[in-house]
Amino acid sequence: MASSASHLEDVILELCRNNPDGLQDGDLEKELLGVSVADRAIAINSLLGKRRVELFRLGDKLVYKEVKAEDMAKLKGCTQEDLLVYQLIKNADTVGIWTKDLRMKSNLMQTTMAKVLKTLEMRKLIKAVKSVSSKNRKVYMLYELEPSKELTGGAWYTEQEFDAEFISVLREHCLKFILHRGRVTLEDICDFVSNTGMSKVELRPDDVLQVVNTLVFDGMIDAVEEPSIDNDEEVFYLAATLKIPEQSAFTSIPCGVCPVFHECREDGLISPATCVYFNSWLAPAASSLEWWTLSASGDTEIEHGHKLYSFQEGMNSAVGTVATCCTST
Repeated sequence: MASSASHLEDVILELCRNNPDGLQDGDLEKELLGVSVADRAIAINSLLGKRRVELFRLGDKLVYKEVKAEDMAKLKGCTQEDLLVYQLIKNADTVGIWTKDLRMKSNLMQTTMAKVLKTLEMRKLIKAVKSVSSKNRKVYMLYELEPSKELTGGAWYTEQEFDAEFISVLREHCLKFILHRGRVTLEDICDFVSNTGMSKVELRPDDVLQVVNTLVFDGMIDAVEEPSIDNDEEVFYLAATLKIPEQSAFTSIPCGVCPVFHECREDGLISPATCVYFNSWLAPAASSLEWWTLSASGDTEIEHGHKLYSFQEGMNSAVGTVATCCTST
């Protein structure tokens, strides 16, 4: 009888070995058609007790997985509560799992959970990681895993703080490299960044592309797609043909950046005559009665709010007639 039970355990272990990603309970039942439910349950419970297999849920299905020899050695001496919490943390992979979720899934009391986590941390089986999205919130993952980009913020964060200075330096060096070379690919830029050793962390092509894209969006460089040798589209980066001006007439006056510009009309609730942004924009020049220039032809009067601004024709220039503000009433 004992020999039969031992043989059944060996069969289940071999099936788990052949399914390294996990053996579903339904598939195990099909493989053991001649075995009663009671005998199968006894064999599985024995393997679970010996920590030869682990049991977890995948959706609404039970899944069995063989415990590796190195994991067995690491978990030697752990209690059932320790193993349960360890398994939940293991299933969370590189994303980690919050303490509240651990308590909900394990049904353990808070004091028990705290004791288990402390034990697993002391044995260096798990570690606590802070999330950049919530600095006061710790998540747990296996000790040997690297936290996901969602947790750490990736290369652009240092000790959970956004490293704006590092990004600025990286942008500057990438821009100088592109302007010096004249025409480069993303691979060229990645090699340059890697060879200079300016980053303490490894930057993936996607990370470097994010930096290069900021230069494109700021109008400092152009991204041009051209057919490659393989007839695929390849992107080349070169100096911007038409740079974006730092200032524009549309952004220097209130109308250019007004969020309700399309609702503004002369007889409306929002109008130029009652615009508070115009008042603050015109106030410094009007209050000090400094010489104020604008394009005009002949004497001009502009009414704004309750004030009347008078302009008299002044000197002619290459760009047109210039008028100077002399009075306000």
